[in-house]
Amino acid sequence: MSLLNDPACVESPRALSRFRNDVYACLKARADALFELADALLCEPGPVHSPVGLTLSPEYRRGHGALYGGLNNGRIDVEQLREVLAGLPLSRWPDGRIVLAVNVSPWLRSDAPCSAERLFCHVYGRAKSASQFIPGWPYSFVAALEVGRTSWTTPLDVMRLGPADDATAVTAHQLRGVIERLITAGQWRTGDPDVLIVTDAGYDITRLAYVLRDLPVELLGRIRSDRVMRRPAPSREEFLRAHPRGGHPPKHGGEFALADPATWPEPAVSTLTDTTHYGKAETRAWDRIHPRLTHRAAWLDHEGALPLIEGTLIRLQVEHLPGNRDAPPVWLWFSKTGATSTDVDRCWQAFLRRFDLEHTYRFWKQTLGWTRPKLRATPAADRWTWVLIIAHTQLRLGRHLIEDLRHPWERPIPRGQLTPARVRRGFRNLRPVLAQPASAPKPSSPGPGRSPGIPNRRPAPR
Repeated sequence: MSLLNDPACVESPRALSRFRNDVYACLKARADALFELADALLCEPGPVHSPVGLTLSPEYRRGHGALYGGLNNGRIDVEQLREVLAGLPLSRWPDGRIVLAVNVSPWLRSDAPCSAERLFCHVYGRAKSASQFIPGWPYSFVAALEVGRTSWTTPLDVMRLGPADDATAVTAHQLRGVIERLITAGQWRTGDPDVLIVTDAGYDITRLAYVLRDLPVELLGRIRSDRVMRRPAPSREEFLRAHPRGGHPPKHGGEFALADPATWPEPAVSTLTDTTHYGKAETRAWDRIHPRLTHRAAWLDHEGALPLIEGTLIRLQVEHLPGNRDAPPVWLWFSKTGATSTDVDRCWQAFLRRFDLEHTYRFWKQTLGWTRPKLRATPAADRWTWVLIIAHTQLRLGRHLIEDLRHPWERPIPRGQLTPARVRRGFRNLRPVLAQPASAPKPSSPGPGRSPGIPNRRPAPR
């Protein structure tokens, strides 16, 4: 069960209706079609196999032409919608801290040669330890995490990565925007604990920590187990004792090879915790561990001396994974120096909660049909993605208002602890008491279309 703060638990149809009205104000063109599309997503009894099938839902009072017209020609004020999402109640951890996770999920489009701005997305193959690169659209999501075992997250922002984008620069810009909107909305005030941002491997976590150093954030990310870091440089007194003739003090200490225990000094912090799914979780942490930067890659155009980005290196080792599988150690880098045992335990627990985003991706792809539409233009794909965020947010705000409509073979779940799919199953019963800002459709007749026998003279470019 998630431990939510009091404002997040006090949910009512009035708060959900206010959010629906705010969302409708963010829809600047084809607003009725886009809004009713979100309602059709929420009230569809089963998984979405095709977006055109949503037009058969009674909640969608328009034809399939209006659906594709809304996706292709509609307009969403994304900045206004982001501010609305940032102002909603957020779940906080026991110390009052907001924990955010950032991750990329691909929308694979291997059979879409007419769709622009596709990238090679890294996905895992069916074979063991195999990976593939498939063309698609990668989307970067930022979501707030909850405490405890849950499949709920709070998506706050999404951006599609383009072919010319630097993933770390785009992520830094995205996170900066999210933090600034949270501060503006009053979610973080002076004196509150810093916001913790959790990432998986694949992000340049030390560069993100340097770029976002002026914000009230702490960054935690997984790093590869074959990296070689550096220990802190010796003090001037230690250097003079080791080199009586003097010389230039070094900027870095000795090597810290993650794969070579002989290079590990004594840890500054050690903890041991019993868990229900992983056995005993043992952590060891070393303070002021940093990479040795060079004028290459992202630091090629850096002016002046390269910075010294120190943090806490954490090694997490659990007894076993679910299913009694072997568990290799996980290495984490934390941007805060002088971390205590409480900080270290919070870090590895937050990293495990980051995998709740995978539940959100699976729910979007398998139930809401995020990657089902065969959309050609990237703006239409972006609008469809925002429609899913609008729908998912309504499910989250209404999860304490829904009665469980369980199947006979399903176990009962108390109200407030339902999964997103179980909440969606009963949303149709809640919708009549909510605000309905979309206007009724106007009567119209279908257009003539292309005359028979006349081929398409405007083929799409490949």
